[in-house]
Amino acid sequence: MEFHISSIEQISEVARQFVSAMGKHKLFAFYGEMGAGKTTFIKVLCNELGVVDVVNSPTFAIVNDYETTLSEHIYHFDFYRLKTPQEALDFGVEDYFYSGHICFMEWPDQIGSLLPSESVRVFITVNADGSRTIVAEF
Repeated sequence: MEFHISSIEQISEVARQFVSAMGKHKLFAFYGEMGAGKTTFIKVLCNELGVVDVVNSPTFAIVNDYETTLSEHIYHFDFYRLKTPQEALDFGVEDYFYSGHICFMEWPDQIGSLLPSESVRVFITVNADGSRTIVAEF
């Protein structure tokens, strides 16, 4: 499924469309270069999903746990700083993956083969005109 964001004003509408397409999927691996908008898009997705907490990048914490208005949890990972997949195992990443809660993951390449095969791969590309193309492999 492909989505286009031509301006920041469109991001909420695209997030609504993305949430509608999520279905029963829980694991989402976001790929894109630095500055592509992965964190920004995840913030808006969290808002659409009813997160009541402040959503920010888990760059230093590695994982943030957000609560929704329905008392559900959404886990937001930023694996950028990990040096090896073992570091993810050390903090119990598999417990998060198999918790039944939504997991949004930035820089999934850093965890190698630990990424569950059922993860939806989401690619964010910055186009020459500054717009973004989001391709989700549902």
